[in-house]
Amino acid sequence: MTLSSKVQIFGEFLEEIPVSNDYLTLNFSPASEARKRRWEHNGISADFLGDYFAAFFPGDATSENKINRKNTVKGIVSYIANELLENAVKYSDRSANLPITITLYLYEHELIFLVTNYAQEIMVEKYQEFIRELLDSDPDELYTRQLEKTALGTGESHIGLLTIINDYSARLGWKFDYLKQDLSLIHVSVIARFDI
Repeated sequence: MTLSSKVQIFGEFLEEIPVSNDYLTLNFSPASEARKRRWEHNGISADFLGDYFAAFFPGDATSENKINRKNTVKGIVSYIANELLENAVKYSDRSANLPITITLYLYEHELIFLVTNYAQEIMVEKYQEFIRELLDSDPDELYTRQLEKTALGTGESHIGLLTIINDYSARLGWKFDYLKQDLSLIHVSVIARFDI
């Protein structure tokens, strides 16, 4: 198998993200204390992204929508960023000493999240199995099945990804790219796109 065939794309992945004047990137070192205590610090980082991007939106309710847009954006950004970061940290190969990165791009009518990490092939295969099931299923039905799995303790739930799709109508895409210097290590990129 050639290296070019070692790239796999699923869903609505963007090979080139449009230029944005408003974006923010956070990198997490695999050896940092923040990564070791990942759950606590993911939430803090996600909340920071939510606060940062909420500043671009007015705080008042509009005539069409009585909900405060600033707080809505803050909550959505925080939730999606937290779920994507948790997955990246959970499935990263800590021994690779390569960063986890999250970038959030702001456009007039869309937010794009890009999260990257590095994982071993065995973890990627499990993740891709779920992605195939997700892309071939009705998201509401899959959500119900995954809740049942969680209740029975019979597997990983992936409820966060399903919530991103079901509750926020986000469009997801994935790219898996083998590293040339280490074919057992895969660069994983996840994109979530959300209309604002």
